[in-house]
Amino acid sequence: MVVSTPAAVQLELRAPLSGILVPLDEVPDPVFAGRLVGDGIAIDPTSSVLVAPLAGTVTQLHAAHHALAITSASGVEVLLHIGLDTVELKGEGFQAKVRMGDRVAAGQPLVAFDAALVGRRARSLLTLMVIPDGARVASLRPASGLVVAGRDLAFALTLREQQDGAAGNAGVTVESDAVVLPNPAGLHARPAALLAAEAKRFGAAVRLVKGGTEVNAKSVVAILGLGAKGGDALRVRATGAGAAEAAAALAALLAAGCGDASVESPAAAPRASAGSGELAGVPASPGFAVGRIFQYRPEPPPVAEEGRGPALERSRLEAALGEAGLALDAIVAGAAPGSPRREILSAHRELLADPDLADLALEGIAAGRSAAYAWRAAFTRHATLLAGLDSPLLRERAGDIRDVGRRVLALLAGAGPGRLEAPEDTILVAEELSPSEAAQLDRTRVLGLCTTTGGPTGHVAILARSLGIPAVCGIDEAVLDLAGGTLAVLDGTLGVLRPDLGEADLVQALARIDRQASQRALEREAAQKPAVTADGFPVEVAANIRNAADAREAVAAGAQAVGLLRSEFLFHDRPEAPTEDAQAEEYGACAAALGPGRRLVVRTLDVGGDKPLAYQPLPREDNPFLGLRGIRVSLDRPGLFRAQLRSLLRAAHLGDLHIMFPMVATLEELRAAKAILAEEAGTQYPAVKVGVMIEVPSAALIADALAREVDFFSIGTNDLTQYCLAMDRGHPRLARQADALHPAVLRLIALTVEAAHRHGKWVGVCGGLASDLLALPALLGLGVDELSVDVPSIGAVKCRLSRLARTECEALAREMLTLPTAMEVRARLASMAD
Repeated sequence: MVVSTPAAVQLELRAPLSGILVPLDEVPDPVFAGRLVGDGIAIDPTSSVLVAPLAGTVTQLHAAHHALAITSASGVEVLLHIGLDTVELKGEGFQAKVRMGDRVAAGQPLVAFDAALVGRRARSLLTLMVIPDGARVASLRPASGLVVAGRDLAFALTLREQQDGAAGNAGVTVESDAVVLPNPAGLHARPAALLAAEAKRFGAAVRLVKGGTEVNAKSVVAILGLGAKGGDALRVRATGAGAAEAAAALAALLAAGCGDASVESPAAAPRASAGSGELAGVPASPGFAVGRIFQYRPEPPPVAEEGRGPALERSRLEAALGEAGLALDAIVAGAAPGSPRREILSAHRELLADPDLADLALEGIAAGRSAAYAWRAAFTRHATLLAGLDSPLLRERAGDIRDVGRRVLALLAGAGPGRLEAPEDTILVAEELSPSEAAQLDRTRVLGLCTTTGGPTGHVAILARSLGIPAVCGIDEAVLDLAGGTLAVLDGTLGVLRPDLGEADLVQALARIDRQASQRALEREAAQKPAVTADGFPVEVAANIRNAADAREAVAAGAQAVGLLRSEFLFHDRPEAPTEDAQAEEYGACAAALGPGRRLVVRTLDVGGDKPLAYQPLPREDNPFLGLRGIRVSLDRPGLFRAQLRSLLRAAHLGDLHIMFPMVATLEELRAAKAILAEEAGTQYPAVKVGVMIEVPSAALIADALAREVDFFSIGTNDLTQYCLAMDRGHPRLARQADALHPAVLRLIALTVEAAHRHGKWVGVCGGLASDLLALPALLGLGVDELSVDVPSIGAVKCRLSRLARTECEALAREMLTLPTAMEVRARLASMAD
């Protein structure tokens, strides 16, 4: 809301996220806490969709989508920054809902983010909302406490009248020499803030110049909008009093990285010459490879512009489209069912029938162009449009259109389908690689893959992962200048390429590859066998999944069961709850994918706290983590709960389906949920096995009573840890202390297992601790029967279990329960590591 007065403007900004407001002073980052970026507020979020705090225009959107700026009608810029050090994620986990230049209403979604992924990999999820132009802020009055996104006030501003800053800056202009930006992540919020703060020390007008673009160097938002990346050449242009001093000081600050901790000081490490240092990109397919650079530069076929009559050219286009379709059909038929290659090329088959592409090409033919020329113009126009969008997914789909387009173009030009033939021991480098070309990669020759375009969700990345080829997308364009035959190391896990290896580097890299290859071979072998300890005790290794596609991947990866189907994924990202039929179909598909021999444990809807549903708003609570969560939401919304239970009962006959209730804290909650289940089952459906999640200390302490009334327990170590230690796992200062290997947490696990086994019930662990290879001896020794892990971890967990003796682990567990600190537990476990 904006209120104008003769002397100033009053502005109210709503919370962009639900959560707890945190003063900037408490943000664990000196740049934000020191208000170098601007004054405002931080939010410890409980929601994961950033919304507009006021109406305005999106004037900046960072390429990584973790930060953006909105400018109000009164000219006030508001910077929104999700998390700390999130620029390092390079867009992973973020999805922009708007584009640059969009006009947005207050409360409109701006960016959705994966809170679990970002919280795990960033320094903090604390989200900042600041006013970069401090000169316009007369006063700022922040709110406090818990807020709901788009509804509650975050802070109110009194703004000074905007002054014309042009006066007084006439005079000499000085421009610095070009500075190559050393920051790997470019000029993101922290270095931009330090640069702007330094620029404000000078009376001169200061501009930051990149190529033909220049921006105000005293504006954080303007600097962010420049989009300067590591390796870009920048200049500082200053005009007015002190211009020479300003240009020199700011150029020196840029050369030093503007305080970015990821930039080594010149004293510590001289800047590498071109081609000799690491080239960074986005990790697309994990793995490590040593090979020689092969530059792949396919030449497009020549085409004539003028056609030989519309009728003839139309028939030629129709024939080429038909031939391309038949060729794709043959390739798809030969691909393995369910494989990424089959799915991607099936999608390409659909693109051939796209009416917009055909209509554009026909328009060109009608104007006298050849079929080849008109078709090339049509698919290029479509691809360019998608490539210019802010959505990474849509940008990557531009490559699919170009791929289909080139396939048809080759037929029209009489060139035939292209072949990708690479030398042996190759790290293939390309500006862009089409999915069709990626599908031709020979794993015996191509050891690694780098492209300057694309990302981890693109089809090329998916194909690389399916082929087991390490890959980096979006890598520094300097890679295109590397000479063919250059020896290099590619790390697809970290997303870097290191060319020009020395002898010592090469020996070290080859040794690492040998170790990884040996370990992966062992894990692949172990994945397809039952999990058995070194002394012959079976332990079930199950998978945590979201849907039927995940279930199929789990089976292929060696999962013996599904220990956790997170049913809430069916309920998210939609305007209303899924129908009973839709739920039954998805649960049935999961059960069918597993088959009759594998158990499917479905957790009923687990929302509330940090997992809200837009169409099922919960009442505002001072502490939602201690309010309506998990089973309490289901009991509070019986219509939603009953529909889910009916859908589960309908699907139960398709497999070994178990139902699990989340966040059960009392026996009364369990009995109430079971009573509703019994009412819905009636005499129509057979009984199903029922279990509970052990996620709060009270459940562990009354596990004996709970075990009498359920068939199994599954321990959610993430929530159990935060409730046991009273430490929010997402808290910026406490998250690292919220250790699931704390002796207090281990004792709760021991109590749970002992109670279950006394009553002949089994116990699983489906939290993050189950995938922690260091923790496996502790869980095995405490008597856990099942470990439910993310699909990629199945082989590693089975392999690790095969080298552990349960009898030794039991003695170790007894010892750990007597240790006083998590640090000592970890040190003891580390002594058992391979």
